[in-house]
Amino acid sequence: MTTTLSIQNLKCNGCATTITNKLTDLENVSDVKVNVEEGSVTFNYINEESLLHVKETLKSNGYPEVGENNPLGTKAKSYVSCAIGKMS
Repeated sequence: MTTTLSIQNLKCNGCATTITNKLTDLENVSDVKVNVEEGSVTFNYINEESLLHVKETLKSNGYPEVGENNPLGTKAKSYVSCAIGKMS
């Protein structure tokens, strides 16, 4: 199955690199494409468990779905993830 999630805190290609690397490493997730301009990520997944794991991974790296709580701590995580992505 393919889905697109709108996510928060996606600012640049550094963020996109981190998101792509983190999601590509997940089992049962493939064809990850991040659209910085739209603030979204599209990917293929096998089952609902895989989808939930993607959402948890995004949130734990500072990129929660649009509509979810986005406190300062989560925003700070996205800055760290972004910096890591720029160095990769």
